[in-house]
Amino acid sequence: MNWKLAQKDYQHYLKIERGLADNSISNYLLDVEKLVLFLESNSITETPIQIQKQTIQQFIYEIAKIVNPRSQARIISGLKSFFNYLVFEDYRTDNPMDLIESPKIGRKLPDTLSEEEINELIKAIDLSKPEGERNRAMLETLYGCGLRVSELTNLQISDLYFEEDFIKVTGKGDKQRFVPISDINKKYINIYKKEIRVHQTVQKGFDDILFLNRRGKQLTRAMVFTIIKQLADKIGLRKNISPHTFRHSFATHLLENGADLRAIQQMLGHESITTTEVYMHVDRKHLAEVMNKFHPRKTD
Repeated sequence: MNWKLAQKDYQHYLKIERGLADNSISNYLLDVEKLVLFLESNSITETPIQIQKQTIQQFIYEIAKIVNPRSQARIISGLKSFFNYLVFEDYRTDNPMDLIESPKIGRKLPDTLSEEEINELIKAIDLSKPEGERNRAMLETLYGCGLRVSELTNLQISDLYFEEDFIKVTGKGDKQRFVPISDINKKYINIYKKEIRVHQTVQKGFDDILFLNRRGKQLTRAMVFTIIKQLADKIGLRKNISPHTFRHSFATHLLENGADLRAIQQMLGHESITTTEVYMHVDRKHLAEVMNKFHPRKTD
């Protein structure tokens, strides 16, 4: 088996067997491609079946010179997954990554916005322009429902179950979940739909997409990033924010106000509760206040 065939089979496995999204599959394949490029540039002819730990250690040593520890750890994790697949399919009897450790990295806490900062960003939207109502509805949805930017741009009109106070969200790996939506969020989406979107010429294939650009097509992720960056500059916000910041703020504010971690996990669409638990570390001051307020032995 050569590297090209191994990568093709691995891609098929990730898509069909594991049901991963295209972005995730591309990242896994990119990790393997980096190893292949290293082998080619050093005239190393070992195949996926033959390659040994020593060769991979050389690769990791070289890659560590040009990427940070977090990226290095991700590449190592991706390669472990690739060789686990080869073992699973009986192409190999061992995983050469088994004794290779990832670099120690600290857990990066997500950036968040305060409620006041979110209000300022939304107030800074120019509602005199047609895209203003769209942008307000988008930011309200990012923060109000805790969506990923791809979930926002892919949101469809048929996903809106306003009578039941839910929206249907298609997340990573095309997994669907229902997320509660507030009255104020529904209000701004309806204003955009009924006063702005209804007057647009919608391009073929985008009839059901909720948030459209000026040409009547689906908004890109990059455009949502740009809109948020421009609003941050407008109010002089020095934080480095992105659409994901609204998602982090959604989870943090829910936790601070007493929401159950399991409920937040379901709304965010996290497979594992450990992913959601990062928010337990965001505001230690708040946790201390909860302890002092509710623990039965808070006083002598």
